[in-house]
Amino acid sequence: MAYERRVIGRDLSVDIPDGEFTVIIGPNACGKSTLLRTLSRLLTPIEGAVHLDGRDIASLRTKDVATWLGLLPQSALTPPGITVFDLVSRGRYPHQSVLSRWSTDDERSVRHALASTGMTELADRAVDELSGGQRQRAWVAMALALALALAQQNSILLLDEPTTFLDISHQLALMELFAELNRSGGRTVVAVLHDINHAARYAGHLIVMSEGRIVAQGPPADVLTAPLLAEVFGIEAVIIPDPLNGGPLVVTGYPGRDRATTTHERTATA
Repeated sequence: MAYERRVIGRDLSVDIPDGEFTVIIGPNACGKSTLLRTLSRLLTPIEGAVHLDGRDIASLRTKDVATWLGLLPQSALTPPGITVFDLVSRGRYPHQSVLSRWSTDDERSVRHALASTGMTELADRAVDELSGGQRQRAWVAMALALALALAQQNSILLLDEPTTFLDISHQLALMELFAELNRSGGRTVVAVLHDINHAARYAGHLIVMSEGRIVAQGPPADVLTAPLLAEVFGIEAVIIPDPLNGGPLVVTGYPGRDRATTTHERTATA
C-alpha cells in the first residue's frame, strides 16, 4: 500500500471473515486507515490485489461495488448548508437507478437511521451548525442508511474511527448498533478503532497493525496479550476477564511508573 511514492505497508495479507465483526487496531500512522481505504477500492495497491467475493475488486464496476460495500471514511467532507436529513438520505442514492423515485422504503430507512443514532430532533438542522459529536453521528446515520440499503446478506460495511468525537454513552450506543447490524443483518462489519477494550468486547475477529504490517489477527482472547500490547503500543497491561461477557479486558499502566509513588500520590491527594 502506498500514497504516490510513500510506502505505507508491505507484504500485507489479510482475510476478512464473512459475516464477522472485524476490528483493526494499532498505533497512530501504522496503516489502519490506509488498509481500510484499500479494501474499499479508494486506493489501489502497487502490487497484489483486493478480492471481493473471489473477484479482483479493481475489475468490478463502481455500481456493482456500491451494492456490496459501504464506507464511512475518517474525514468526511460535508457539503455546505446540507441538512442532517438530506445527508442521511444520500446513503440511499447508490442503490437507486436514474429513473427510480424516492420510495416509502427509502423514507423508512432514513427515519430509522436517524432514530438509531439519536439524530431525529436534529434532522432539519444544517450539518455544519452541529457540534463535532453530533456531526459524527449524522455521518454514522448516513452509513446506517447505506447499510440498510445493502440488501445482500454478505454485504460489507467499512467504518473508519466511527466513534471519534463522541462521549462514552454515544460510543457504546453506536458500538451496540454496529454489533446488531452484524448479528441480525448478516452484514460483515469492519471498523478501525482506537479503544482497545471496545475492540475486545465487540470484535469477533481482531487485526493488530504496527508500522504498516499485520502483527496478529484472530479472536480477541487469543490476540490480546501483555507482551503484544507492550510491543505494539509500548504500554504495561494486565488482561483480566470482562465481567460483562467474559472476554479480555485490558487494564493499562505507564511503563516504568513507580507504583509505590503512585499510591503515595493518591494518598496525599486524598
